[in-house]
Amino acid sequence: MKRPSGASLRVTEATPADTRLLAIAAAQLKEFGPRHVTVVGIADAAGMTHANVYRYFASKAALIDAVAGQWLRRMEATIADIADSPDPADDKLERLIQAWARIHRDLLKEDRHLFDVYCTATETARPLIRKHRARMRLLIDRVLDEGITTAKFDPRDREKAHAFITDSVYRFINPLTVRLDAEVPQDILDQRLATMIRVVLRALANGSV
Repeated sequence: MKRPSGASLRVTEATPADTRLLAIAAAQLKEFGPRHVTVVGIADAAGMTHANVYRYFASKAALIDAVAGQWLRRMEATIADIADSPDPADDKLERLIQAWARIHRDLLKEDRHLFDVYCTATETARPLIRKHRARMRLLIDRVLDEGITTAKFDPRDREKAHAFITDSVYRFINPLTVRLDAEVPQDILDQRLATMIRVVLRALANGSV
């Protein structure tokens, strides 16, 4: 099976103006929250008219989605690096899931406003979330297929195996459930995730899925 190129999962290059506007929007979003971010305020900080901002982004919502999309692509790039590493597939899958969960927790702690934007985009299944899910599926499939090829994994059904992986760790990789667990001590979450990863790896190795 031909694997998708890792290059297709990398961050797309932006123009200098795009990059500056996104940086300003990200900083204002983090400080003020989405309700209080305005195109006029971003334009003032960038030293341009608000009409000029609309040359790059159709609306405030599009700009905020672009900030969230930029964060999602950085996460995808981190996960792609793990998927592309030379480690055995079972080790890669473990590290991939751990990184996926950690990145979510870090965003929740470091930028609650952006995390809330991410949650809203997830609830409404906006295009950036659908694209993100498709990219993450490719990365998981890449590791799963490698594990099958190298006999690390022996699933009875590839599609069911993929669903089993994501269903088993859903609580740790979906922003809505991550937010619900915000007050749960980190060591307890780590223990629960480690348990689920062991279950996943065992099931993939012994062909029980």
